[in-house]
Amino acid sequence: MGSIQILFPFITQGSVYRVGDSPGWTIIGNVDYHSWSSSKTFRVGDTLIFEYDPRFHNVLEVSRSDYHSCDSTAPIANYTSGNDTIVVRWPGHYYYVCGFVGHCQAGQKVDIRVPKPNRPSKDRTGTSLNPSPPEPVDPKPSQIGPLDPSPSPNSGDSESSFMFLYGLIWLLKLMVLLD
Repeated sequence: MGSIQILFPFITQGSVYRVGDSPGWTIIGNVDYHSWSSSKTFRVGDTLIFEYDPRFHNVLEVSRSDYHSCDSTAPIANYTSGNDTIVVRWPGHYYYVCGFVGHCQAGQKVDIRVPKPNRPSKDRTGTSLNPSPPEPVDPKPSQIGPLDPSPSPNSGDSESSFMFLYGLIWLLKLMVLLD
């Protein structure tokens, strides 16, 4: 990440959250994952760490309906290491459950809500930048988690957009030279 930070100094890393705080990802101790997640403000670029004993737990990313019904038969992604790190790359809702029998029903599930970044309401000429919002949709994360090369700069700021494109061009030139 260090070389990318040199090429793209305006890209910042997000916060790191251990899901469930000190108890981690477990059904022992009556961890209230709903209260835990609703007390946080997640952002694109944040990292979620699920720590658990893989003999007794796993982490499955599921759809909204599967989250609410605790159906773990068709996960979007399956994590089983016991120390899983997931970087949030898109705004939206991310739903995670434990796929072991009875664990989700016992409360071992968490809904991570990542709001869209705030943008200025008007540009420098006074033109509104906030058109009617589109209908909400669930994000389509990859099979290994919601990944993307990097968080985008604030699209409402032309200077940061220019810097992003400038850095991207330099990175592409560097990649061509190294080939």
